[in-house]
Amino acid sequence: MTALLGTWFGVGLMIDAWAHSNLAQLETFFTPWHAVFYSGFAVVSGWIIWQVWRNVRAGRQGPAAVPTGYLAGLVAIPAFAVFGLADLTWHTVLGIETTINIFFSPSHLGLVVTMMLIITTPLRSAWNAPDVGARPSLGRLLPALIGLAFATTLVSLFLSYGGAMKYRPEGIVRALSMLQNAGGGAGGAGPVAIGPGAEQVAVAMVVTNVVVLSPVLLLVRRWLLPFGSVTVMYTVIALMPAAQTGFRNVPILLSFVLAGFVSDLLIRRLRPSGERRGAYWAFAGLSAFATWSLYIGVASAIGGGLPAVPELWTGAPVVAGLIGLALGALFLPNAVSVVGVGFSASRTERPATDNDASRRH
Repeated sequence: MTALLGTWFGVGLMIDAWAHSNLAQLETFFTPWHAVFYSGFAVVSGWIIWQVWRNVRAGRQGPAAVPTGYLAGLVAIPAFAVFGLADLTWHTVLGIETTINIFFSPSHLGLVVTMMLIITTPLRSAWNAPDVGARPSLGRLLPALIGLAFATTLVSLFLSYGGAMKYRPEGIVRALSMLQNAGGGAGGAGPVAIGPGAEQVAVAMVVTNVVVLSPVLLLVRRWLLPFGSVTVMYTVIALMPAAQTGFRNVPILLSFVLAGFVSDLLIRRLRPSGERRGAYWAFAGLSAFATWSLYIGVASAIGGGLPAVPELWTGAPVVAGLIGLALGALFLPNAVSVVGVGFSASRTERPATDNDASRRH
């Protein structure tokens, strides 16, 4: 339920992002899309508070009344409300932002940080839940996946001036056919342009690679992800640039969904985990390489053929793969056991013994 209501909250932000990106003039704070966004905050906050209140009525006091993983979200609720009032004041005094300044507004930054704490509550709840185990089913892990995926959309939104999913296939092919930046198509919050330069696309690929791969590597270190996990996450992540561009770049977005499916196949084949550092590193590099090979491949198929500069379209996926490998090494510099990093269960289940029972007592 927390993940479901958090989805309402996250989709409300996507609708608001669509309005800021595609409507010419926004003259008031009180809009239908703000209503969807803030009502999402109200329902998920009410649900979290109710969970705590129910435990208080059952006789629990203090931190014991807060369900596991819910404390950060509970603390973030009043902070989000304060930043919401600050945002109302900001817009009333300074007006409505419609360009790149929207991503640097202090009130917006406060909203996005506190929102992230709220919608990742299902992830924190599942992290040490005893019934999840080291090999959870997709259904059991789905709330955590949705929460983390929506948190990733927040990061992608506020870094969308360096996002690669906003470009159309023709613009990508044209950019990778030039050795100099043409100066077209910037980021920002406005409608997507079809003429980015080579440098813009290259930098955007690096930024987006880090943004979308990092949460996956976090989960892979914790769990042996069930098949379909990365596909679900990449599908949710793609919704934010879809909203910002008014769904004008669907082929590129679908390439990320397909990349999620390929990453799921890699997980099934390699079985990466915190205990299998080599497999973990291999997955990180190969997943990134596959994602950006598909990105360029789909752009070329839809956008009029392969780019004219072979070094760019052949080397870009390799660079992405090397960055993925570097991320893997940063996330897991040394092979660790699940118990050794504070997780609640080992990946290798074993029956309890009398010694275990005596230690617990």
